[in-house]
Amino acid sequence: MKRKILFPLLLSILFGFGCTDLEEDIYQHIPQDKYPENEGQVVSLSVDAYSILSDLIDDWGFWFLFQEISSDGFTAPTRGGDWDDGGKWRVIHRHTWSDDADVVENMWEVLYDGVGRCNEILDVMGQMEQTDEIIKTMAEVETMRTFYYYLLMDNYGDVPYFTSFVDAPEQPYRLARESVFNNLIETLENNIEILEAADKKYLANRYMANMLLAKLYMNAEVYTGEAMWQEASDALDEVFKGPYILETDISEPFREENQNCSETIFSIEFHEDDIQGFRLHMRSLHYLHVHTFDMSVSPWNGFAATEHQFDLYEEGDLRRESWMIWGPQYTSANQPLIDDENPGEDNQVNIDPYLPALHMNEADHGYNAVKYAGARPVKYEVTRNAKESLSNDFPIFRLTDAMLMKAELEIRLNGEGSGDNYINQIRERAGVDPIDNATLQDVLDERGRELWLEGHRRQDLIRYGKFQDAWWEKSSQSGVTTLPVPRFASDANSNLLEEPQQ
Repeated sequence: MKRKILFPLLLSILFGFGCTDLEEDIYQHIPQDKYPENEGQVVSLSVDAYSILSDLIDDWGFWFLFQEISSDGFTAPTRGGDWDDGGKWRVIHRHTWSDDADVVENMWEVLYDGVGRCNEILDVMGQMEQTDEIIKTMAEVETMRTFYYYLLMDNYGDVPYFTSFVDAPEQPYRLARESVFNNLIETLENNIEILEAADKKYLANRYMANMLLAKLYMNAEVYTGEAMWQEASDALDEVFKGPYILETDISEPFREENQNCSETIFSIEFHEDDIQGFRLHMRSLHYLHVHTFDMSVSPWNGFAATEHQFDLYEEGDLRRESWMIWGPQYTSANQPLIDDENPGEDNQVNIDPYLPALHMNEADHGYNAVKYAGARPVKYEVTRNAKESLSNDFPIFRLTDAMLMKAELEIRLNGEGSGDNYINQIRERAGVDPIDNATLQDVLDERGRELWLEGHRRQDLIRYGKFQDAWWEKSSQSGVTTLPVPRFASDANSNLLEEPQQ
C-alpha cells in the first residue's frame, strides 16, 4: 500500500495579509521556549509548505477545475435540477465570472495560504545558524513559494508579492506581472543548484525546479511581452537529465498505485482516508456506475468531456479508449446497467458522448440526454470499492508534458518538423500513426489529447492566443485572460484595486 503521510498544522493559516506574531504558541508538541531544540526539528517544518497542495484539485482551491472547465475539453453541465449550483460552473465555461465567484475567491485564498506557510517557515529558519541542511531546506521552501506564486501570477496576473510573513504589509499593493515573473526567475536560479538532484516526487527537487523554470520561460511572452523560447528549452534539457522514463502503458501514470511512476516529476499525494480531496470520479460518473465499479459510495453524475475533446482523438487512439466511458454501460458482472427511473422502453444506461447543451432539461432535451449525455472521464483509475476520494496521486509535472513542450519549442526555434521525435514517441505509445512535419497546431492538439485533465489546457490556449475563441456553448471574447482580485480581498484592502507597482 501507498505510504501515508499526515501533514501536521505546524503554523497558523494565512487568511488575510496581516502579520502574525511568530512568538505565538504555534508548536504543538514542544514548549515554545524550547523550540527548536535542534536542526532536525527546524527542517521538519518544511512539510507545511506542501500541506495545502491537495486543496488545489477540488473546489476548495479550484485551481485544477478552473484550468479544465474554462477550456475547450471538459465541462460541468447543468442536468435538470442537478449541478446548477447558482451557475458557478457555467460562468467558468463561458468566461463570465465576477469578482465574487467561488473560483475567484477560493483559489486566491488557498494559494496565498501556501505562500504564507512558506514565508512563516522561512522566517523561522532565517533566524537559525545557516548550516548546509538549513540552506538546502530553505531552498526547497523558496521553490514551493515560487510554485504558489507561479499559479497566482498565471491565473490572476498582477498580484501582491512578499517574501516574509512577519514583515508582510497589512495593506499590500499588487506587483506588476512582469516584476513578479522576474522575482520568480531569480529565486529559482538562485536555488536550483542547492536543491537535491533526486527523484522525490512529493518534494521540490532540482528537476521539479527546472520544470517550473521551463514553464515560466515557456509562457514568458504572456507574462512579460517578450518570448524566451531558448531559455525554456535549456531548462527542459536539465529536466531530461533526471531519471524519468516514458512508461509503456498510457494508463500507468494514473493508476491508484502510481506513486512510483517513472514519468512523474512532481505530484500531489492523495489517499482515500488520510489525504482526501481528489473527487473527479464522484463529479463525473453516473449514479449507477456505483455498480460498475462496486464503489462504496454513489457518484454524482455531472462533469463530462466536450464534443471537441471526444473528437480530438483519432479512431483507435488508446487514450480515448482507456480514459473515457461512453456507449452502453454494464455492471461489474457484465450485466446491463439498468436505470429503473428511465421512462423509456430501453432503460439501460447508454452514454451519448455528445452533450446537447450546457444547461439541459427534460422538456427540451429528454431524459436520456439529461441523465446520460457526455463521455465520462476515467483517466484516473477508479478501483473496486473506490470511496469518495481517490488514492491516485495527481501529476503536476510529467515527462510527456516536458516532451511536448520541447516539441513546441523546437518548432518555434527551428521550424516545422523539428519536434517530430518528441511528439511521435507519445503518439506511438497511444497506438496512432506518427506525424510528419508537425506544426504548432499539431503540438497543441497533441497536448490536448495527452494532457487532458492534468491542469494544463487553459495555459496552453492562452499561450497560443486561443483562450478567447468561441467553442461549444461559449462565445468569442476580448479582453483579459486572468481572474480579478476577489471582492472579499479588495473590500478589506482597497490598495488591491490601485494600479500595480512596477
